[in-house]
Amino acid sequence: MPRYFFNLRYGPGAGKLAVDPEGDELADVEAAREHALQTARDLVAGPPSMAVRDWFACSFEIEDEQTRPVLTIPFSDIVPEVDDEDQIG
Repeated sequence: MPRYFFNLRYGPGAGKLAVDPEGDELADVEAAREHALQTARDLVAGPPSMAVRDWFACSFEIEDEQTRPVLTIPFSDIVPEVDDEDQIG
């Protein structure tokens, strides 16, 4: 099973990237995407962080075992999109 690394981008520049040294073995890229979204939900719902003031400005920069970029998942993706028909008034 492939291993994916979920590096947390919490601001601009190299100093604002928390590198995932272990990664997770997941079936495919779609499983990695779902894992990133669930982890983002858990972080946003958890206790406040001293390093991160705005979780919705964060993203996961997902890499494969060869450190090639695979996906970038903004934390804002955890908020469902609202269709015009679903909006009130």
